[in-house]
Amino acid sequence: MGQPLSSMTGFGRASAQAENCTITCEIKSVNGRGLDIRMRLSPGYDMLDGDLRRLIAERITRGSVSVFLTVQRHNSAARPVIDEVALESVLSVIDTLSRRLDARKPSIEAILGLKGVMEVEEQALTPAEELHLNAAILDCAKVALNALVEARQDEGQRIGAILGARIDEIEALAEAARQHPARTREAILGRLREQVVSLLDAERGLNEDRLHQEALILATKADIAEELDRFTAHVKAARDLLARGGPVGRKLDFLSQEFNREANTLCSKSNDVSLTAIGLDLKAVIDQLREQVQNLE
Repeated sequence: MGQPLSSMTGFGRASAQAENCTITCEIKSVNGRGLDIRMRLSPGYDMLDGDLRRLIAERITRGSVSVFLTVQRHNSAARPVIDEVALESVLSVIDTLSRRLDARKPSIEAILGLKGVMEVEEQALTPAEELHLNAAILDCAKVALNALVEARQDEGQRIGAILGARIDEIEALAEAARQHPARTREAILGRLREQVVSLLDAERGLNEDRLHQEALILATKADIAEELDRFTAHVKAARDLLARGGPVGRKLDFLSQEFNREANTLCSKSNDVSLTAIGLDLKAVIDQLREQVQNLE
């Protein structure tokens, strides 16, 4: 059994607690030509950039991936620090104003609430605590990444079913073209005879040898057997890729281009309106196929 198909779109989120911190990691991905990873990390955690990129590259080969990591420390891990110089300046201003104005002095809470008088300073982690926190962050990212991969695979399964149906349609249309009566040499000869009769004076008669020779040339030019054989080969290759699974989007996109090339040739060689209609139906289904293939990893 092959690997699961994966879409390039998905979202994963996880959160965790460690060292009196709340960790939140969100990872989302959208379509991309290759693997493009963009990081938005909380200040002070840029050292984890490389590890996070390696984790993602091990699981994802294609798509534009955005990582949002926030680490929020709880208040219990912080302590207030008073700027003595700023406090003295404020008290001096208050003392000066109190002598000039008949006003009530501000409360301690009001003074401490002034910008620059008191700041909340986070307590530094010990080396052991920092290692534990970093490990917890990476574990949280793995959980979010697992959720993203699962979402991409769920979407990939849905796309795979659609692709299978489109390939079945292509096979059926190609077989209808193969069995079309307009492909017989007799039909081509009849149409050529009608064209010659309409162009030449009937009294001069028709050169049957030349007529058969022109019919053979027309039949050769209008023969779509090679195109139909390549359709058969491409259908088998596409089904093999879907069964194999994994990151097959690029190869399926190449096959969809090959399908389209054969459909164009079929239409250009067609010598019958209804056969041309089959070619146009093929092109429409192939466009639907390629539209879905663009979403696969």
